[in-house]
Amino acid sequence: MKTFYIETFGCQMNAHDSEKVVGTLVTEGYSQVDLPEQADLILYNTCSIRDKAEQKVFHRLQQFKKDGKGKIFAVLGCVAQQEGEKIFERAPHVSLVAGSASYNKLPEMLVQLEKGNRRVTGLSLDTEETFETPFARRDNPHRAYITIIEGCDKSCAYCVVPFTRGPERSRTSESVLRETRELARMGYTDVQLLGQNVNSYRDPSPAGWDFSRLLRAVGEVDGIRRVRFTTSHPRDFVKDIIDAIDENPVLCNHVHLPVQSGSSAILERMQRLYTRDQYMRRIEWMKNARRNISITTDIIVGFPGETERDFEETLALLEEVEYDSIFGFKYSKRPNTSALALADHIEEEEKTRRLAIVQEKQRAIQIRRNAKLVGIVEEAMVEGYNKATAQWIGRTSQNRTLNFTHAGHPSPDGGENLAGKYLPVRVTRAGPNSLAGEAIVQ
Repeated sequence: MKTFYIETFGCQMNAHDSEKVVGTLVTEGYSQVDLPEQADLILYNTCSIRDKAEQKVFHRLQQFKKDGKGKIFAVLGCVAQQEGEKIFERAPHVSLVAGSASYNKLPEMLVQLEKGNRRVTGLSLDTEETFETPFARRDNPHRAYITIIEGCDKSCAYCVVPFTRGPERSRTSESVLRETRELARMGYTDVQLLGQNVNSYRDPSPAGWDFSRLLRAVGEVDGIRRVRFTTSHPRDFVKDIIDAIDENPVLCNHVHLPVQSGSSAILERMQRLYTRDQYMRRIEWMKNARRNISITTDIIVGFPGETERDFEETLALLEEVEYDSIFGFKYSKRPNTSALALADHIEEEEKTRRLAIVQEKQRAIQIRRNAKLVGIVEEAMVEGYNKATAQWIGRTSQNRTLNFTHAGHPSPDGGENLAGKYLPVRVTRAGPNSLAGEAIVQ
C-alpha cells in the first residue's frame, strides 16, 4: 500500500484543509503513517502569514535533501501559492506544488505523480469552487471544523491571503447544514465555522443567506452543543451576529475580532477599512450583550510608520477593551503586499521591544480578568487527560482552558474516559492563560 505523511503549519483553515487532503488520499488508496521516514509521499501544508512559518517548511525540506531518495515530496498551501514553481529550483526534490484553490484537483495531480511526473503544479486561482469533500479524515472525534467560505476580497497592506487563497468563494447554506447534520449524526457536538473572513459569507444559492442567518441555522441543528466561528473582519461584523449569540446558548459566547492596531492612522495605512471608533462600536455591542461574551483579538506591532504615539494608542486600547487573550505579532514583510512600498519601516529590535510591552500588559489584564472567575461554575467540554498534572483538560464556551480534577473519575485508567462530555466545574484557581477547578459530582 502507498503511504503518506503530512505535516501542517498555520491556522485552523490549514488544519481542516489537511483533514480533507488526508481523506482524499485515503480514498485514493494511500495509508497515513506517523513518521516521514515511513512514507512514500511526504506533504507539507504550509503557512506564509509570517516569514518564520515559511522558513520552517524549507528547513524540513532541507533535512531530506540527501536522505529522501525514493520519496515524493509535496508542498501545499500558502507557501506553494506564494512561491510557485520557484520551489522546484530551491528544493529540486519537490515534485508537487499546489495552492489550496487547487485541492479539488488533488486526485488528478496524484495520478500525474504516480506516472512519474516530477514537476506537478496546481497554482490556478481562477476558480469559483470551494474545496468540499465527503472524505475528510477528522483528527478530533468530538470537535469538527466546517469551512463555509474560502479566500478573501480585502486588501490589507500586510496580508498575503488574497494572493495565496484567492477571491472569496462561499458554500451554499444547504451544503453547510448537510455537513453539520452529518457530523451531529456521527456524534460530533462542537463545530467551528471557518473562513479567512467568515462574516462576509454570502450564500450563492437563491436562499441568499448572510452569515448571521447561517449561524442561527447551524445553532439549531439537533445534537450540536457548541458552535464557534473564526476569523472575523470588523468591517463585515454586524450587530445581528451578537443578537444571534444572545438568542441561542449553543452559539458560543466568544468572539475573535482582530483589531491589529489601536491607531486609526495605522489602520488606514494597513488598509483595514475601519477606524478605531468604528471598531470600538462593535466592542460596545458585545459589552452590552445579555450574555457575557469573551473577546479576543490579533495585534501587529511595528507596522511601517508606527510612531510611539500610535503604539501608545494600541496599549490604551488593550486597557479599554480588556481582551480575554490576544495573539501578538511583529510586522513581517511578505511578498506581494503593498506594505513593502511604505516608508519608515521599523527596526527589528524596536519591534521586539514593543511586542514584549504588549505581551506584558496583556498578561496583567488576563491575570486580573481570570481572577474574577474564581468561585463560579463553568460548563467544560472535556478534551482529554493530562497525566503529568493528574487533571482533566476542559474548554469553556468562552474558549478558556479549564483544567480540573474529578472525584468520581480521578483518571481514565480503569474508569470512564470523559473526553467529549460536558461537565459542570467550579473554578478554584486562575492563572494568566488557564483556569483550574473541581468537577461538581452530581
